[in-house]
Amino acid sequence: MTPEDRATRQAMIDTCRAMDARGINQGTAGNLSLRHGAGFLITPSSLPYDTMQPGDIVEMGWDGTYVGRRPSSEWRFHRDILKARTDMNVVLHCHSPYATSIACHHRTIPAFHYMVGVMGGTTLRCARYATFGTQALSDAALEALQDRKACLLGQHGQIALGKTLDAALWMAVEVETLARMYQQALVLGEPPVLSDDEMTRVIAQMTRMSYGLGPEEEGANDIARPRTPPT
Repeated sequence: MTPEDRATRQAMIDTCRAMDARGINQGTAGNLSLRHGAGFLITPSSLPYDTMQPGDIVEMGWDGTYVGRRPSSEWRFHRDILKARTDMNVVLHCHSPYATSIACHHRTIPAFHYMVGVMGGTTLRCARYATFGTQALSDAALEALQDRKACLLGQHGQIALGKTLDAALWMAVEVETLARMYQQALVLGEPPVLSDDEMTRVIAQMTRMSYGLGPEEEGANDIARPRTPPT
């Protein structure tokens, strides 16, 4: 294993541990994959993140073959999403409490708040239920992720995508935050929903500003012009 490869695998483990630290995952639930070389890397099955080492990360090919430990039982949707979404490099899956609660009701989250737009459209879809680890679940996830960067999985959890590990983690936290806000808003009744026209404007503004795309360099969101101080 090269130093670069070890660092990449360690970054995946650090991201998994951050999932637990931020309260969006627990135990051995959830999994993470990263496009790598001629295939992808994925977390192993049934191994706690706090004991995971770089050598435990599994290398997989697009044909489903693997090297090392047994891969996560959800490897099918990781493979299929990475193959279909060449614009994304990371697939993060977790059982965050609020998102999972919404998913248990098979509810799609509407544009009750403009930040729904960071997922790429006017809704945060919920995929139909399918047994974990099956091709049926992968098919359902791909359908729900069409033109989206995240989705809920019916009676299961959530999936978040990103170009980087940090971006995928940011997206997963945002999904959980929106799910929590939506549940709290529902206490007062169904909240009003922003129109498709307004969400089109919101998404266009987000694109112009790189808003909601995850961690950014300082100044990446700015649209104001810097002023030269008087001499």
